[in-house]
Amino acid sequence: MAKYLVIVESPAKVKTIKKFLGKNYEVAASQGHVRDLPKSQLGIDVEHDFEPKYITIRGKGELLAKLRKSAKKADKIFLATDPDREGEAISWHLKTALHTDEDKMHRITFNEITKNAVKTSLKEARDINMNLVDAQQARRTLDRLVGYQISPVLWAKVKRGLSAGRVQSVALRLIGDREDEINAFIPEEYWSLDAVFDIPGEKKKLTAKFYGLKDEKLVIHTQTEMDGILENLKGASYRVDEVKKGERTKKAPLPFTTSTLQQEASKNLNFSTQKTMRLAQQLYEGIDIKGQGTVGVISYLRTDSTRVSEEAKENARNYIGQTYGEQYVADGKKNLEKGKKIQDAHEAIRPTDLARTPASIKDSLARDQYRLYQLIWKRFAASQMKDAKYETTSVRIAGGEYFFTVAASKIIFDGFLSVYSQDEDKKTGVLLAKGLDENTKLNIEELVPEQHFTQPPAHYTEASLVRALEELGIGRPSTYAPTITTLISRHYVAKEKKNLYITELGEVVNGIMLQAFPSIMDVHFTAIMEELLDKVEEGQVEWKSVVRNFYPDLKEAVDAAQKELEQVKIEDEVTDIICELCGRNMVIKYGPHGRFLACPGFPECRNTKPYYEKIGVACPLCGKEVVLKKTKKGRKYYGCEDNPDCEFMSWQKPSKEKCPQCGGYLLEKGSKLVCADEACGYVAAKPKE
Repeated sequence: MAKYLVIVESPAKVKTIKKFLGKNYEVAASQGHVRDLPKSQLGIDVEHDFEPKYITIRGKGELLAKLRKSAKKADKIFLATDPDREGEAISWHLKTALHTDEDKMHRITFNEITKNAVKTSLKEARDINMNLVDAQQARRTLDRLVGYQISPVLWAKVKRGLSAGRVQSVALRLIGDREDEINAFIPEEYWSLDAVFDIPGEKKKLTAKFYGLKDEKLVIHTQTEMDGILENLKGASYRVDEVKKGERTKKAPLPFTTSTLQQEASKNLNFSTQKTMRLAQQLYEGIDIKGQGTVGVISYLRTDSTRVSEEAKENARNYIGQTYGEQYVADGKKNLEKGKKIQDAHEAIRPTDLARTPASIKDSLARDQYRLYQLIWKRFAASQMKDAKYETTSVRIAGGEYFFTVAASKIIFDGFLSVYSQDEDKKTGVLLAKGLDENTKLNIEELVPEQHFTQPPAHYTEASLVRALEELGIGRPSTYAPTITTLISRHYVAKEKKNLYITELGEVVNGIMLQAFPSIMDVHFTAIMEELLDKVEEGQVEWKSVVRNFYPDLKEAVDAAQKELEQVKIEDEVTDIICELCGRNMVIKYGPHGRFLACPGFPECRNTKPYYEKIGVACPLCGKEVVLKKTKKGRKYYGCEDNPDCEFMSWQKPSKEKCPQCGGYLLEKGSKLVCADEACGYVAAKPKE
């Protein structure tokens, strides 16, 4: 009998796939890449048309020897690595590294690890797609050139161990820019006005919101404007001016892509992007289900496509029709998301079998696996169901020359909401009294004015950063989680609760990168590079031409940076703080979380302590010095040196100036000075230094 060898990436898949194939098949794992660029050198021959130098990855020699032995015995070898650029490149490297007859090597891919998908892929074996391989080679080469050429500049200028990256540096810039926006934000005052009415024959009160004049919505900016409106409403009579009934539709969601899965898992399950990808990988590679054996329960997890195969659609229609009723089955085709490049060979992330409900396999899954599978299952089921329908009622109430509005809605057909609803879907507004029609007179019970202030933009979370990267066309599904993980592990970014903050170290790196490498840090430039990589994948652009066009500008910027950048010699700065252990003047050094004080007598004296930079401002509460501090994770704030006895702290830098209106302290926000008390509202230009 013929002997066949199937090589997959992950050992977890070996067990799953082995069960689907007969005894003539041997299944082995490459455990990811087997060849890569060397770590100890650039590995790109710049002088000879950027030829990459690939070597066997350290520690993979023994594994490769075993694979070669199996390959020699096999009549056919099926390279079954992941169905994306990275997987295609791993297959190409395996083809080279196995040192065996290339004619007996075939490439197979499957979008899900099920018996049917794996067996079908064997019948559709093909050659390696060199366009996909070249797109991966171009990305790897560009990332290596950026990382290995720029990182030494950061080592020379700040400290060893820092790194820069093509996508990583732009993501850091986005977080830094958002922090600047928040710090420079000046709140603006506005007011709302609610009217509370008694409805004839009803116990419940009706609350309506101030709209303005009949044909013009008014925004109330100040208390003076509010007082004028309240004065005009004195003694006014109120009546229902208009009642409008209508219908609205809430569209069923598209199934998950990598990005939307990461966003929803963060929002609903509080998972980090890294945790979501790790759990999704486990669900894709195979779960040992009682009575069914090991099977992949979701399709491939790295995708930017919302496409669903016809077979999966048909199965979903049958399941929904039988379980929920034919009236719930979606009719016609759902639109794919428009306006962005989609690698349409992929499908959306979906369960491999909708009949495999979360409840039916709960006992076979770990708690977090179950929660993620349930989210994917519900989203996919919803995507194949009909839209939800609401009956809407909007009421306009006249009082004097002004108008108030109130709206309500009632679900008349739940559609996809029967399986997948969010908190906002359940909010349908107030229930309106049935007898409420035009010219109904209403008794006013009270008018409730309320002061508000506009809020600054929110800090990025992992989910909102992924959404921003995707919208800007930066990175691809496989890069979002590792990019964020790198920023946090390098201490360029701190994560507190869900929010991401740039650290002191991150600010230094971001500043150097913006000054010396503006094109690398340019959001649009990075997005254009992604588009070029897509064109390489499509066979429209030759991969080395992308690198040839990119490299000269990079080299020029690196050379200039080495010569011109001011060296940030923070670690050599001597302070007047005396080491209490040995009497030397302590020096400022740079650590993973930013600056700290260390004794220069190291290693004999190992004394260290936090470094608090005085900013020359007296504490508004106790008069002692305000110093720049950091949270445990590296986020900057301003606090009193007498903490914990004095509780003063501020995220924004306080000013020496006092507020001329209320006597409170002022904060520096960009080019403005703003009173710390929002209710005071004092704003002035910052005096020039």
